Amino acid sequence: MRSAEEFEELRPLLFAIAYRILGSVSEAEDAVQETWLRYEATPTQPTSAKAFLSAVVTRISIDVLRSARARREEYAGQWFPEPLLADPYEDPERSAELADSVSMAALLLLERLSPLERAVFVLREVFAFDFPEIASAVGRSDAACRQLAVRARRHMDAGRARFEADRREREELAGRFFDAIREGDVAGLQELLAADVQMVGDSGGKAPLWGKGVFGAGNVARVLASLLPQFVRIGGVVEPHEVNGQPGAVFRDRDGKVVNTLALDILDGQIQTIRAVINPDKLGHLGPVADAWAVIREANQARRPTD
Repeated sequence: MRSAEEFEELRPLLFAIAYRILGSVSEAEDAVQETWLRYEATPTQPTSAKAFLSAVVTRISIDVLRSARARREEYAGQWFPEPLLADPYEDPERSAELADSVSMAALLLLERLSPLERAVFVLREVFAFDFPEIASAVGRSDAACRQLAVRARRHMDAGRARFEADRREREELAGRFFDAIREGDVAGLQELLAADVQMVGDSGGKAPLWGKGVFGAGNVARVLASLLPQFVRIGGVVEPHEVNGQPGAVFRDRDGKVVNTLALDILDGQIQTIRAVINPDKLGHLGPVADAWAVIREANQARRPTD
């Protein structure tokens, strides 16, 4: 029987690899569990548990991603990754780099890659595996993996978003943003939003959403300033929280159930993109999920006559 303690020490890394390949908390957790079952069933002790387990979780994730691609092509509306509030894998020397690699923007860019390119990029660029290890994990030669890495890096660099480097400045701006939406301060919001800001959401066709998105600082500010004070009025709570390594929030109803998450892309002192995940199927790992339709109905009924 394999060492459960050794596996548990590596679990954060295995989850971090699987999540970046899959963009799904639930699928990543399943991949890690399947990795343990295969590890436990291995007749001989691997020379390196880290190399063995990383290879197994990578292969499982590639297979899951290939089957998931067809489902995502038929997905209702925009597809976003399942929100991740805390990455269990920590490396103090690379914390900023790891946070950027798990951002919504980065994961959406990874969606453009083939499953093999995605796996090679994650192992090489995010976790600094060497090419022999990567070749063993994905079942390709060193040379093929180098080519995959070059192609993947080229695609990622072409579309990679930059984020505000100073964490404290990002958090301060996000705090002002959430204060302004609670207060319905349209002018205050507009000051914080880039002129071409986009507010987009993933409802999976199962929750209320503002069409294909809201665009432009004025429009986004007015929508937020009209919706959020009503939400707070009926007992809703805006809980600031890091979401996928970036400033964001979890929205909860009066009973503490999750309504949605919001993640902010911040650059040059302004909010460039706001991404909401409202699909209840993607929120269950955060706790009990609210009926977003019921929350919206109650908020509309609570609208003041002067609103």
